[in-house]
Amino acid sequence: QVEVVESGGGLVQPGGSLNLSCAVSKRLFSNYPMGWFRQYPGKERDLLALITTEGRTNYPVSVKGRFTISRDTTKEMVYLQMNNLKPEDTAVYYCNAIGRVIWGQGTLVTVSS
Repeated sequence: QVEVVESGGGLVQPGGSLNLSCAVSKRLFSNYPMGWFRQYPGKERDLLALITTEGRTNYPVSVKGRFTISRDTTKEMVYLQMNNLKPEDTAVYYCNAIGRVIWGQGTLVTVSS
């Protein structure tokens, strides 16, 4: 059963912005904190942003101020607004419930001129 579907990736120039979207099943959206992760080739996924069921957010220092996670409770969607993108942000981005081990297909973000 597919419970998360990411979209919104693509090619963007350095300094540009992207807004990633994630359609989430009601079961996950209502019961679990959600996170956005990214994965470089051959590496583990890293947590970029987290939002609780109460809407509280948290970010690692590495992306704080550039990335913003949000959610729409009417649509069961989670978003990641990414600003001032850098070539090193090039990766596959995933959303998932925190602690969940089944992953979606992700969405590729490429930052290049």
